[in-house]
Amino acid sequence: MLGAEIDVTAPNSDVLVPYSEKGNQAVASPSVGQVDHGEAVIHYGSVRARVGYAFYHFLLYGTGGFAWSYDQLTRTQLAAPAVGGLAAGTMDTRLLWRLGWAAGIGVEIPVTDKWTAKAEFLWTGFPQKTTTFTAAAESDQFNLSMESIRVGLNYHLDNTNPIPELLTKGPQALETDRFAFHAQATFLNQYTPSFRAPYFGTNSLTPNQGRETTDVTLFAGARLWDGAELWITPEIDQGFGLSGSVGAEGFPSGEAYKVGASYPYTRLQRAFIQQTIDLGGETQKIDSGLSQFAGSQTADRLVITVGKFGVVDVFDTNKYAHDPRADFMNWTLIDTGTFDYAADAWAYTVGGAIEWYTGPWTFRGGIFDMSIAPNTTTLDSRFGQFQWDGEIERRYSIFGQPGKIAITGFLTRARMGSFEDAVLLAAMTGGRADLAAVRKYQGKGGISMNLEQQLVENVGFFARAGWADGHREPYEFTDVDRTVAAGLSISGKIWGRDDDTLGIAGVVNQISDVHQAFLNAGGLGILLGDGRLPHPGNEGIFETYYSFPWFASKITLDYQLIVNPAYNRDTSCEALMRQPSLSVSVRAKPIAG
Repeated sequence: MLGAEIDVTAPNSDVLVPYSEKGNQAVASPSVGQVDHGEAVIHYGSVRARVGYAFYHFLLYGTGGFAWSYDQLTRTQLAAPAVGGLAAGTMDTRLLWRLGWAAGIGVEIPVTDKWTAKAEFLWTGFPQKTTTFTAAAESDQFNLSMESIRVGLNYHLDNTNPIPELLTKGPQALETDRFAFHAQATFLNQYTPSFRAPYFGTNSLTPNQGRETTDVTLFAGARLWDGAELWITPEIDQGFGLSGSVGAEGFPSGEAYKVGASYPYTRLQRAFIQQTIDLGGETQKIDSGLSQFAGSQTADRLVITVGKFGVVDVFDTNKYAHDPRADFMNWTLIDTGTFDYAADAWAYTVGGAIEWYTGPWTFRGGIFDMSIAPNTTTLDSRFGQFQWDGEIERRYSIFGQPGKIAITGFLTRARMGSFEDAVLLAAMTGGRADLAAVRKYQGKGGISMNLEQQLVENVGFFARAGWADGHREPYEFTDVDRTVAAGLSISGKIWGRDDDTLGIAGVVNQISDVHQAFLNAGGLGILLGDGRLPHPGNEGIFETYYSFPWFASKITLDYQLIVNPAYNRDTSCEALMRQPSLSVSVRAKPIAG
């Protein structure tokens, strides 16, 4: 076997944030003080030849060629020198390209007639380079070498021209009795036009801007034993939400995390085990899904999920409005705005849930880890801050049309602040209201309703309503104390386009009086904070989208109108009506779609 391979890897995002992986070296001397040098790889790649021999059941190969990397070098002054020099805390950064070599060995084995799996060890080396940090007037030399173990999947093309079929249908699904691999890719571009905003704060929505996000997710599953599945979902993310994902409680992009990055970076978003225990009743067929094997289950069953996943993977689900990669995009339409579910800044957490399906009823309960501080990237490793979630679901049929209604409740125990305490402290000190100054260990709860109902064939209706304690700060999701949402999902089968979907929905979000007083005192919420809020009003949102297939992907045109964004009536809604925000997303079909 002779061949060539090109690969590009994006391991880190903004390499100064805490979750990036860096190589660091600290030095100290009387002349320079104590200094920390670091190098982080932003992205790298290689162009390599492959030479191998195919044995009966596997292919053994060697690989080698050129490699390149784009790195960030940092010099941080930890302690000042005895005389003169830079002050402690001074940081200087440099960006540089490297050119080097790569060599390795690998093995490839067949999985199905179209798919093979491979494992590869790759060693990459780069020569020494010198760079000058201008702040310290110092030249330093840096070496870089990397060793990696890679696993991957290959899709084999037929001898006939496969391109037309691949473009229209995508590659054949990869699922065996024991393993399954699916993939999803989404590109989203949004724009907000000009609107009147008489003043701006830290978390204000900025007019006249466009932002994009890109993500690629792999869903890898394995059957462990009878009824047990292991799923992991590594994901590559890049991009920013409008205004850095702030400025509106019903934020317009469910694809935009609270952590943005100019460079693609990789995170393991889910890693969980799910055990299904059949308890009897009618046997139901299960279709293959992104995190689901094809098979069967009984109507009565227990489902236990433990590991890292999203709370809303299990709770508050709705077939018509729940997935920004398939339907609506606004945060308070895809989930109930008052459901302040446990999560890190990427919307995932660690915990466990149990679901009991019995007849038309389902009872769910779970306990999950909170982030170490509100709206942050790190979960509380001691599990001292946690959340209980519970849900009761009833399925039914009206005039032969299926539907369901669910009631969801949560109780959070964590260090959080009271709005009243923050306002009183600000009045005494003369500063702005600050929740961090009044946080203490206490509880906060909320309850919501979630309805989905098929009206007629190809037309579905959904509605959500929620209430949350408006005296204490929201911890993870949005600054919403009351919410009501409703909408329709209409299949294109009605007008002869089976794969098209039209969605229309609206939502009204509200906060409590003391929450308004906190914002007017200069307080900052998770997504809002204009510096003041003298004229508060309910935030109203209208969203409509049209989704249609295009080759092996789906194109979605999405329109959203936000009235009184962040509850601020001083922000002119008239301009928004004349020049509404527009978002366009390209959603690639999953491999097993």
